[in-house]
Order: sequence, then C-alpha cells, then structure tokens
Amino acid sequence: MFLYPDIDPEILEVAAQKEKELAPVFEKIQEINEANQFKILSAFQKNRVAEADFNASSGYGYNELGRENLERVYADVFHTEDALVRPQITCGTHALYLALSANLIPGDELLFISGKPYDSLEKSIGITESPLSLKEQGITYQIVELKDASDSSENTSLFDFEAISKAINDKTKIVYIQRSKGYVNRPSFCYEEIKEVIDFVRSVRGDVIIMVDNCYGEFTDCYEPSDAGADLCVGSLIKNPGGGLAPMGGYIAGRADLIERCAFRLTAPGLGKEVGGSLGSLKSMFQGLSLAPKVVSEALKNAHFAAAMFEHYGFSCAPSSTEKHGCIVEAIDFNDPEKLKIFCETIQASSYVDSYVRPEAWDMPGYQDQVIMASGAFISGSSIELSADGPMRPPYTAFFQGGLTFEHGKYAILKSLQNMLH
Repeated sequence: MFLYPDIDPEILEVAAQKEKELAPVFEKIQEINEANQFKILSAFQKNRVAEADFNASSGYGYNELGRENLERVYADVFHTEDALVRPQITCGTHALYLALSANLIPGDELLFISGKPYDSLEKSIGITESPLSLKEQGITYQIVELKDASDSSENTSLFDFEAISKAINDKTKIVYIQRSKGYVNRPSFCYEEIKEVIDFVRSVRGDVIIMVDNCYGEFTDCYEPSDAGADLCVGSLIKNPGGGLAPMGGYIAGRADLIERCAFRLTAPGLGKEVGGSLGSLKSMFQGLSLAPKVVSEALKNAHFAAAMFEHYGFSCAPSSTEKHGCIVEAIDFNDPEKLKIFCETIQASSYVDSYVRPEAWDMPGYQDQVIMASGAFISGSSIELSADGPMRPPYTAFFQGGLTFEHGKYAILKSLQNMLH
C-alpha cells in the first residue's frame, strides 16, 4: 500500500528513518501518557463522576453539581486544595489576568522570573499602556531576564538565581513563571527546572505567592508545577487539558484562599463560585480531560517528529528532536518571511476544517507585531488541534503545536517540507 501519494518518496524515506530514531523518545512519551491517564481516571472515580454531572444549567447556575464536581476533579488531578474551571474564562490570557488581578492589590509588586511574558499579556500588565492594566491599578512589576541559553551548559539552569534573589523585596506579592516559550526562542521549562526555581524562591521568601502559567505544558510530564509547590497553576481548556473537546474555558488550580479570590473576581464578591451556568459545556469538559493525556502524547510526538525532519533539512529547531519537551510547542526558525508563510499556509491546507483558506498576517488583538496563524480547528483557536503561528519579525519563527493524532501531524509536517523544498 502506497502511503501519502502526494509526498516525494525521498522525504518519505527520511521520515521512516526519523521515526525509527525517535522510537525511544516515543516510548517515554507513552509512559507519561499512561501515568497521567491513571491519575485522571483515579480522580474521576474518587469523585464519583456520574451521567447527571453532564446536565446543563442556565441563569445563575446555583447548586450545579456537575460544575462543582468538575472543579473537585481538577483539584485532585493537580493535587491542589481547590480549582476554578469555568466556560466564562474565555482564554489563557483571561485566566492569567484573572488570577493576577484577583490576588494583587495597589502597592503590590509582580515579579516575572522567566523573562518578559508572552506578548498577549503586555497590556494586562501595563508593559504596553491599556485601561485596567495592573499598572493602572497601582501594581508594579519587575522582570528578571533568563540567562542566555548559548552561555549555559546542559546542566545549568536558565533561571538567574542571583538576580531573582536581589529582585525579591518586601513589596513582592507574586512570583510568576511562564512555562512555555511564548514568542521567544528559548526552551520551555520541564518539571524539574520549575521545581528547582520554586524551591529557591521559597528559600528567599517563604510567604510569596508562586504562580505558573502552565499553558501548553499540562500532562507533558508525570507531575505538574503544583506538585512542585506552585500556589497557582493556570491554563486554557482549548489547549492541553481540554483534550480537543472542551469548547471553551480556562482553569486555575491552587490554594483555596487564592482560588476564592479568583472566583470573586470572575463574578462578584460574595458570589464567587456559587454562580455561573455551564450552558451545556460540562460533558465536553469532563470527556476532554479524560482524553487529554493521550491527545497531549500525540502532540508531543508531532513536536519531536517536526524537529527531527526540519533539522535534517538544515533548519534550527527548539527544542531539538531528542531533547525533553516542557510543552507541546516546537519552534522552527526560517529566517525568511516567505518560508514562514509557506509553512503556515501548508499547515492550514492540511487541516480538516477550512483547508481551502489561506492565512494572512494580521493585527491580532494583544500582539505588538502582525501574526500569521494557521488553525483549521473544530474549536476556534484550539491550539491542541494542529496549528502553527508566528510573529512577522526576525528570525521569522513558526511556533508549531498540537495535532489530535500523530498521523495527521506527520502528514502536515511532510507536506510543509515538500512545499518548502520544491
């Protein structure tokens, strides 16, 4: 049987060899998948998830048993005291701003220790002026840059511990760690690296709140940042934990007192978690979480395979095909705006949905540069589904992620290489 009849046989030969070389990596991914699958299954069974939990509510949503049980399941999966999991949280940026604005008051300081945060947070923080930014509300911030990756050995952390120690002061309320690379070509952080820096921060100031932007990182390891002592762990349901099924929403898992403040900020003081109808989304959220470990494992395989193939043809990829991945995102440097466009156009053309559409760079809300984005997804903007995007600025890097199945991701990767090379 001749597979992929529209792909050059030479590229297929390289692909077959790369899959063989990646077999040990794929085996480790499978082990992580199984560990997380058991953890989630145990949480479902412990909390006696029932068909009645899928019932829809409207209006105030008082006493919605399924919503409350979903949050108990999330708290158990992340090993935290409580969780807020709501369709009313519109995206990852919203979840992050919600957690920050709920737990910072005028006079507090926010300390970023993983470098400048993701572009879409700049207006939320006040790096770029905006109404209702944290800065406008009297909350200051500091940014501790990471060490240059080229100056660090394999066993040396990119976190600048000395600079972090100096930056923490009496006003520091939240120390913020961004797990994924965002639009910066640096490694995403694995669990061990996050634990090391959390332990260090605790040794400097034991009472500071440590918050981790966990977007793209959930279930890429057997442990989550909350297992390492993070007080708040935040992410989007249209990324990893939604498993490609959750139609919207975000989560915040962590200390009960901090989650209560997040709930008050989401709704109103005194209302908190008691209100907020699910509008029929609960079944997809439960089922998406149940599938998330497997879906994330497929996305990780796609990331490793993309790196292996593009490295073979001379492109720089981060992380490399054999490095451990701290999230599902693979960065591929093209150093050419046309190649970035071709890549994103091909990913879009390889999608199940809107494959006939050609993506164009545009002024995407929350970003400083024009962004080109390929996302032919069943859930609008779902980056756990096959997607790629990148800012139109040097070195013209594509940030490739997702794919509900390895087979789909593999085809898109091979097709994009062929379009670029011929």
